[in-house]
Amino acid sequence: MASLFTSILLTLCLFVVPSFSSDPDPLQDYCVGDLRASPSINGFPCKSLVSASDFFFSGLGGPLNTSNPNGVAISPANVLTFPGLNTLGLSMNNVEFAPGGVNPPHSHPRASEAGVVIEGSVFVGFLTTNNTLFSKVINAGEMFVVPRGLVHFQWNAGEGKARLITAFNSQLPGAVVLPSTLFGSVPEIPNAVLTKTFRTDDATVNNLKSKFAV
Repeated sequence: MASLFTSILLTLCLFVVPSFSSDPDPLQDYCVGDLRASPSINGFPCKSLVSASDFFFSGLGGPLNTSNPNGVAISPANVLTFPGLNTLGLSMNNVEFAPGGVNPPHSHPRASEAGVVIEGSVFVGFLTTNNTLFSKVINAGEMFVVPRGLVHFQWNAGEGKARLITAFNSQLPGAVVLPSTLFGSVPEIPNAVLTKTFRTDDATVNNLKSKFAV
């Protein structure tokens, strides 16, 4: 009888206890982040003095400077740039591409991503945990979604520039950019690990590290 009661109790707990797939729910109408303080589990402490300007943000406009090796520039609207998002569990990016520009393979450990093409044609792809690639060239007005934590990328497949607006179900989704993470970490990943992993030699690894050095 006791074991039956325990089983029923555990089953009820599975349904009653919420499963958080994004940031925790807010406990008040708003909590504009005080970026001078250290963040806690649910974000930054609330500012004591709040004005209307705390709830508006103009940083998603362009054009952005895409003159870099990847030919891509990102303007984020997250809690660090727009403190009004604090505890609300969402953020956005403006992503702009030069012709041929690439947003290299990366993942967002704390959020799923949805995006819409504003301008141009963009090849969007993501990889599952069994190495299946889902990809498509999408055009202005078309949308994509990337499940949380999966490696994905975007490439400007058109002849002109391209632009995306992306949204995340986290106020600070984070980004693990694979090339710079693997070859630009501080301290460095030992060459022995990278040469074995990529089946290459020290010269190649050292060359890549020099390109991604912080």
